[in-house]
Order: sequence, then C-alpha cells, then structure tokens
Amino acid sequence: MRLLVMNPNTTASMTASIRATATAAAAPGTEIIAIEPLWGPESIEGHFEGYLSAAAVLDRLATLDLAFDALVMAGFGEPGREGAQELLDVPVLDITESAAQMAMMLGHAYGIVTTLDRAVPQIRDRLLTAGLLQRCAAVRGTGLGVLELEQDAERTVEVIIETARDAVRAGAEVICLGCGGMAGLQEKVAAALGVPVVDGVAAAVKFAEAVVGLGLTTSTGRSFAPPRPKVIGSWPLSAHLARGAPRAPHGTPNFPHRHQASDN
Repeated sequence: MRLLVMNPNTTASMTASIRATATAAAAPGTEIIAIEPLWGPESIEGHFEGYLSAAAVLDRLATLDLAFDALVMAGFGEPGREGAQELLDVPVLDITESAAQMAMMLGHAYGIVTTLDRAVPQIRDRLLTAGLLQRCAAVRGTGLGVLELEQDAERTVEVIIETARDAVRAGAEVICLGCGGMAGLQEKVAAALGVPVVDGVAAAVKFAEAVVGLGLTTSTGRSFAPPRPKVIGSWPLSAHLARGAPRAPHGTPNFPHRHQASDN
C-alpha cells in the first residue's frame, strides 16, 4: 500500500524528518510519500497559522496528481482533518488522535508534551472534540518553538524529558510527543522516563495500515459527505502556483478527489 504523509508546514527539513519516522514505522510493502504544502507558514504556532495551513494543505490535496491508499496528517492539534475527509475517498488519520488512541491502549491516563505553551489550549480543544480529553492527565509546553526543535537536538531531547517528567507527576502513565517536529525522538525520551512514549507519526502510520488492510474508509453518510459542487474563487490556488500563472479571476468547481492507489 502507499501512504501519503502531509507535513502541514512548508519546512522541507521537517518533512524529511517526518518521512524518516513514517518509513521506519511502516510495514514491509508499505510505501511512504511525504510532502508539504506549496504555500503557507514555515511553522504553525497558533490558530491563525493553523487555519492558513489547513487551507494550504487542502489546496495541495486538491491538485495532487498521485494515487495513495490513505492520508496521514502530521500536524498536532491543528485544523483541517475534517476537510480532508470530505475531499478524499481514502482514510484520513491525524497524529493527534492517533497518538492519544494508542496511548490509551497502553495506560489509564496519558500526557502530551508539545512546543509553546500557547499550543496547549488548541490541543486540549482538539482532544475534547475527539472525545479523548477525559483520560488526558496533562498537556505541557516545552517553551520551544517548532523551528527550534531542529536547532539543537540534544537540548531538544533534554527539554522534552524534563517537561514529560512534569506530565508523569501529574498522573500520565504514557507520554505522547505533541508535534510532528518531534518525530523520531520517542526512544530517547522513553529510555529516560521509564514509561511508554508514543510518536504520533508512527502511530498514525500503523493505524492507517490497519484501516486500509481491513478495507475500511471514512463514512460519507453524513458528517464527511463529499463537498457540494460549487464555484470557489481562485480555487485551487496551488494549480496556479505550480505553473507560475497568476490567480484565476473566477473560481473552478470543487469536487471530491479519487486517490485510491492499490488493493495491497
């Protein structure tokens, strides 16, 4: 099977890190393709950038000429997942819910370690909407910005461990890494803490493989029915960016996209 992993920001080095983690988690025979939007913020730290990113991600998906069996959205606590579920006819998983769901299989209560403290309410809101907040013991910010995570790997791990210890003291029995930019750090953090540490990218890949393997996909019966055809001004923008043309003065019809890759 082929899984598409979408980094919601435009930082290519972070896409590469996410790709490496997804590939390491994938089963033999699973192909990982990791991409980022053609436009949007270089990192996402707040609602404003989150909604910009969601639009850029959906725009990229609407213009992507590539077959795949499932989509993994590698943004933690950010909007856009529901829109992708309407747009695509393959399963869509995000790392926030995947990490929390896996953590709840491993312990009674879990905690999340994320970047800036301002991300905490956004993540808690996402968990509440998903029905996953009740068993979350703590969501803690490290004080590190998203782009800072890559600047000093040793310091990043130390700060994550220190912050995670606070979440454990608050009752967390399992820790989730609350940013796609933390992908690949779970083993070092787990070794220091002595509790399971879940990487959301890896968890989402394994859930995607399971859903595809069972022949399941998103229900279109009500909440995630395909978008109704209508004109949306200058949509999709990425089509114009890709060919270097100015934005179209009039919109094009919006329609659901078919991205089924294979039966494997």
